[in-house]
Amino acid sequence: MARPSIVPIALTLDDRTGYTLWAPPWEEDGEEWQAFLGGTEGDTSVVHLFPSPAALADFCRSRTDHDLADHPVWPVVAGLDAADLTPDDDHRYDLDGVYDVLAENPDRWAVEELAATFEIVGRLAEVCDTAPDEDEDADDDDETVFESVAELMAKPEVAMLGLGIDAFVGRAGEDAWISLGGAVDELFEDVVEELDEHLDWTGAGTTDADSYPSASEEAETVVGDAETETDDDDDDDDDGDATPARATDRVPAGSTAAPVESVTPTSEIRSASRLTASPAAVAAAQEFWEAVGILPVEVVVPEGAGLTLRCYVEDEARFLGRDGEVFLFGTPVELAAFIAGDETHDLTEIASWAEVADTDTLPLPADQDRYDLTELAEVLTEVADGAAGLVDHGVLTQPVEGVRDLAEYAGLARVEELLGSGTPLGQAVARSEREPQAALRAEDAAALTGPWDDVVAEVSGALVFRD
Repeated sequence: MARPSIVPIALTLDDRTGYTLWAPPWEEDGEEWQAFLGGTEGDTSVVHLFPSPAALADFCRSRTDHDLADHPVWPVVAGLDAADLTPDDDHRYDLDGVYDVLAENPDRWAVEELAATFEIVGRLAEVCDTAPDEDEDADDDDETVFESVAELMAKPEVAMLGLGIDAFVGRAGEDAWISLGGAVDELFEDVVEELDEHLDWTGAGTTDADSYPSASEEAETVVGDAETETDDDDDDDDDGDATPARATDRVPAGSTAAPVESVTPTSEIRSASRLTASPAAVAAAQEFWEAVGILPVEVVVPEGAGLTLRCYVEDEARFLGRDGEVFLFGTPVELAAFIAGDETHDLTEIASWAEVADTDTLPLPADQDRYDLTELAEVLTEVADGAAGLVDHGVLTQPVEGVRDLAEYAGLARVEELLGSGTPLGQAVARSEREPQAALRAEDAAALTGPWDDVVAEVSGALVFRD
């Protein structure tokens, strides 16, 4: 899981734009959480919106009566100014523009914009939804006050947005785009109404609805900011994301902080990956892949990100590949095309391979089957450079699991030597298994950086990126 962070975002709805903060999923005390800057008004969970980054910054400096006050990095955010709390282009969500985007032919930008917009809509609904009472019947667990949001997110065409423009190419893709437009025409007005009941356009009582910029005014502001940034390219010390932090003993408070396990798990393939798969798409895919015992896997190395398949034969890892080389593909569509072909490889003899070769289920990896080897290298460098105490040993667990499987399949003896019990890296891995929440010290991280780079180099040599 990504380290705790808080991200400034902008929402445009009903021709007005509001600014707020979103805390993507983070782990604390063994649970996964996500939250928005908000609280409770009566029995309703609300997200506070502000008419400008400056107004948002003023609120953050002066108030702690909200659901992000106990977030691990809130002390950092509370000290940021308006420039730091101005969303980048990837975190501006125009709900009013959804109809206009769908009225045009799909391209990469349109698909990415819709995917991001529906993603934040789902996040808002997840966090603001009212959880069922503990004494209610288990059958009521799926009840939601966001019925239209849930219905829209369940549409397969919405899930396809996470696969990128490739999902909307050709006759089948054109039909899917048209079906998506029909679903939006049918449901999106109700979706907006459900959301607006949980959006606080008073900035927690600090302003009034007339203070928010219209869409045209906001567009002029964004253009002006972009022109200003061209004159300040050298000033990149500040980052809009308040990043690395280690979870504290505090429990996230308030109604807009929600345990992720209480909602549909999110699967975002991050870092160098080009794929963002929706929760619905991943869940549907996993049902098939788990049944056949062959799972999609993503690996991220300095050379790039790629997808492959992995299974276990007598507890030994076996990948889609040949002669100790692991084949990687840039997208699920490319991997699916290879699977449907007739090239021989080390999974051909697996009993369930015939089902795999015949399926039209896209190979989408679950969170636990994604191994970003570059992110760990970055984390170790950050800790060694002074971020000690903000990262725990648990950060090693998943990447090491991935490299051990890859090394076992490819016969990389050097990797096992580097991970041996007598080495600094091996000792750190052992501690991650015993005490995953133990803080990673700067001196420890410094000793691990070189060996981990060697591990990644060894593994990278066994990966073959296929067209």
